[in-house]
Amino acid sequence: MGQFVATNITAEAAVLRLSTDNDELDLAQLQNLMNLAAPWANHRLITDLERMIQASEAVIHLWDEDFLVAFGRATSDGVYRAVLWDVIVHPRYQGKGIGRRLVSELLAQPSLCDVEKIYLVTTHQQGFYERLGFTENASSTMVLVR
Repeated sequence: MGQFVATNITAEAAVLRLSTDNDELDLAQLQNLMNLAAPWANHRLITDLERMIQASEAVIHLWDEDFLVAFGRATSDGVYRAVLWDVIVHPRYQGKGIGRRLVSELLAQPSLCDVEKIYLVTTHQQGFYERLGFTENASSTMVLVR
């Protein structure tokens, strides 16, 4: 676990604690964060969130004391391909560099740091990800929805 000192952030959230410890992650808080700030992840069940976490190679969460303010995860083969999933920052903490830090920490994880291509799917945050070095990829637009 490390500490992240955010710039241009209110005194109440000046220091956030970063964790990669899945046992420390409060799934009820994660569910609440998803319901509040992630329209694509509304109404996910706790049991499904637990399975999701277990199947992810990299999981990062940021805390303001005991309050979950940000979450992100990735899956990867460790060599050729990885995908970022569920990058979420609580609305009260957005615009303070926390999302940038979250993505940077994910990309630095051992299972992702040497991967050739890292994908993500975003509906409304293209500009944010472009500022982090991601580019549009028109060749990978297919999906199977069950």
